[in-house]
Amino acid sequence: MSKPGVKVLLVDDDEALRNAVTQGLALRGFDVAAFDNAPAALKALTRDFEGVVVSDVRMPGMDGLALFQRVQTIDPDIPVLLITGHGDVAMAVAALQDGVYDFVSKPFPMERLSVALSRALEKRALVLDNRRLEAAAQTTGGSLLLGDTPVIRRLRATIAQLADAEVDVLIQGETGVGKNLVAQSLHRGGTRRARPMITVNCAALPETVFETELFGAVAAAGGVRPQIGRIERADRGVLFLDEIEGLSPTMQAKLLRVVEEREIWPVGAAEPRHLDLRIIAASKVDLAEAVRDGGFRADLYYRLNVVTLVVPPLRERREDAPLLFGAFLADAAARLRRPAPRLTATVRSHLLGHDWPGNVRELAHYAERVALGLASPPHAEDGAAPDGGESLTERVGRYEATVIRETLAACGGDARKVMAALQTPRKTFYDKLRRHGIHIASYRPPKHSSQT
Repeated sequence: MSKPGVKVLLVDDDEALRNAVTQGLALRGFDVAAFDNAPAALKALTRDFEGVVVSDVRMPGMDGLALFQRVQTIDPDIPVLLITGHGDVAMAVAALQDGVYDFVSKPFPMERLSVALSRALEKRALVLDNRRLEAAAQTTGGSLLLGDTPVIRRLRATIAQLADAEVDVLIQGETGVGKNLVAQSLHRGGTRRARPMITVNCAALPETVFETELFGAVAAAGGVRPQIGRIERADRGVLFLDEIEGLSPTMQAKLLRVVEEREIWPVGAAEPRHLDLRIIAASKVDLAEAVRDGGFRADLYYRLNVVTLVVPPLRERREDAPLLFGAFLADAAARLRRPAPRLTATVRSHLLGHDWPGNVRELAHYAERVALGLASPPHAEDGAAPDGGESLTERVGRYEATVIRETLAACGGDARKVMAALQTPRKTFYDKLRRHGIHIASYRPPKHSSQT
């Protein structure tokens, strides 16, 4: 089966055969563009063409072999499959040595052509993926934000819109999605880029040293060594509070004053110090739910929640996995001082088929194993048999999740519109969201809080 949008360019001057082949391939899921002459087909070809050329050999004017030579000048990696008569088989075999992908002899069963096309399309997809990987290897920085799915394009656009805005931002997303890179992108694109972004891992900060580490201490503090706190180091820059959900209630209360007043009171100081800060916070849990459950202070949440950015998990932008993988693979190969291996069909199948519960971080580790030559075909713990041996239920489930995600993107995350478009009851819709791990908030535009 060809993927949506992948075309088969069929060239044959015999109208009856051309129509029969077009119909037969369409019934098998191939998107066919048919032409009665080679020059017309060539006008539809570019180097980025994602499909296969199928041509009869004997045609008036430019024949199939001449067409193949012209296709080679456009892109030698575009597969060309020839349809031959009985007397042309020896010539077709010779053409294979010149680079023709395959040939079928008339009369041929449609299944024979379908199987050959499926293999050719897979080969073409690998070629284009490897080109994208090579292009990604030239990209420096920001690799976690690579991608072309609607959710990541929307996230990049929102970051660009917010970078220069002097507002606090709350970033939410699962472990490993790249919340820290979103914070770095906001910092690098903003007016404070010349000043430092100071990162505080709130979950790793012991409560016993919380005040001195964050607020600092003066010489007057008995028994405490004078030091400048991390928050003060972010003056005129950006303070990034990572894993803010890890703060204890006591630490949340002490941090509230910083967020509200933009001032700190170092240990042993006689008066507070006013600071010029932009605050970016990140959480791997939904802080609104944490507030409702009593695990996070409502006043601190509303102060931080001027704008919320939701970073989608990798399973919700699975199509971006090969491009991200290419960037990570290039980085790993350069660090290990070895050439980056080519993308294989097995690796590509794993990239698109795995759920990536560890998100982008897990993908980066997988790329490192591939660079080291240690990655084998998907293991049993991946939940699927090798070589894409999924059950029918798994395949249907994946298709269902794809339809839901595409509809959510088209409707801007409006649940009512999605339920109407899919003709799905509310309870069924939300059950499917939970089953497929789809976060509807990641498809909605960012919310601007009216809290001050």
